[in-house]
Amino acid sequence: MPTWETLLSLKRQGDKNKRIRKEQDDTRLGFEVDYDRVIFSSEFRSLQDKTQVIPLSKTDFVHTRLTHSLEVSVVGRSLGRLVGKKVLEKHPQLKGTHGHHFNDFGAIVAAAALAHDIGNPPFGHSGERAIGDYFKFGNGKRFKDKLPEVVYQDLSMFEGNANGFKLLTNDNYGSPGGLRLSYATLGAFTKYPKASLPNKPTKQVADKKFGFFNQQQEKFQDVAEELGLEKNADGDEVRYKRHPLAFLVEAADDICYTIIDFEDGINLGLIQEEYALEYLSKIVSKSINTEKYSKLSTTKNRISYLRSLAIGALIEDAVSLFMENEDAILKGDYHQALLDKSAYKVQIEDIIKISIKNIYQSQEVLDKEIAGYKILTKILDDFTTAVEHQHAGNASNFDKLILKNFLKDFDFSGSKLEDWLIDVCSFVASLTDSNALRTYRKLTGSDL
Repeated sequence: MPTWETLLSLKRQGDKNKRIRKEQDDTRLGFEVDYDRVIFSSEFRSLQDKTQVIPLSKTDFVHTRLTHSLEVSVVGRSLGRLVGKKVLEKHPQLKGTHGHHFNDFGAIVAAAALAHDIGNPPFGHSGERAIGDYFKFGNGKRFKDKLPEVVYQDLSMFEGNANGFKLLTNDNYGSPGGLRLSYATLGAFTKYPKASLPNKPTKQVADKKFGFFNQQQEKFQDVAEELGLEKNADGDEVRYKRHPLAFLVEAADDICYTIIDFEDGINLGLIQEEYALEYLSKIVSKSINTEKYSKLSTTKNRISYLRSLAIGALIEDAVSLFMENEDAILKGDYHQALLDKSAYKVQIEDIIKISIKNIYQSQEVLDKEIAGYKILTKILDDFTTAVEHQHAGNASNFDKLILKNFLKDFDFSGSKLEDWLIDVCSFVASLTDSNALRTYRKLTGSDL
């Protein structure tokens, strides 16, 4: 069973000496450096033009992946600090012997939450499905018999979480270890600490998806060993128990997309305002100031006030749930998302249900997801064909133009098939919505 002492590891990839918490400079704590490295990365900046709810929205107040990630990070920081305070009270040696502060927990969760969507492709979850379906049903099937089974599974079930771990840890342009985040932050980031195969779905929340590609398996195993994460008892499967703080990253994301996507839907006119009071009133009943609420004159201000109170109530509830189950969480015996056990579960389910119907399945979203699907399929087909032909020594002039114009930062000459395919998919996933659209127009000759 892991301990908080190992779970709060400050180690970074490539370290030769152990990092001691008591020797850290509290004005620039290692966990806070993680946050800085994520926020200054080009991968994070690209989230400003990636879909959260409405792809390629022309309105100025709808959330992008970047604004969503910032908000998840803020909620995650609060969750981490509140939990950290209680954990230090329960385990005083963490502070007395090791020098940990409750802000350590907040900094780890904030950094991991900031990065939680960093690997997501353009056009939302339809982007993930477009990449996977290209290999499962499209022209990418031509690679199936040439690849190890686990690599083909990585591609045909392309996963933004696994791509995020790749972006955070991969060697890039002379920068060994990627962003070189602390192992505590990488552990908290990895909500699904397992490989894509064997694919044995269970009802356990950590088994819903996979968290790293085969290409990064050894890197994740190094992180897991340092943190003391235990393998699940299923023989030699690459499947670990979660880092406890991953539950808080997940809760922060769940809180934000439940409440804030709902708020976006109301502001867009996709959901009627009266639903807000109906669904949120039971969550905020203990904290709402009815006199103040009645004086708010605009829909935007009223919804903003209810949203703020609802997030606060859900944070408080998630912290209580975490501490009530801390022993089971540490042992790896807690298998549900915190909000699945929330006192407000019924209200959360009602909000998500109406958001699915009125926002996620609205005609605007569906139309643009279809367009995104076609865009990514075309880009993948042209890119993989160009690299494939280069390796075979029969690249056409068009292939050479693709390599020179779009893939000039890559040297695929010595790469194995399984590596360059993942690298191309990761690059396509890194495109913003607008950049993917521009690339598609250039490839089809419609943007001259």
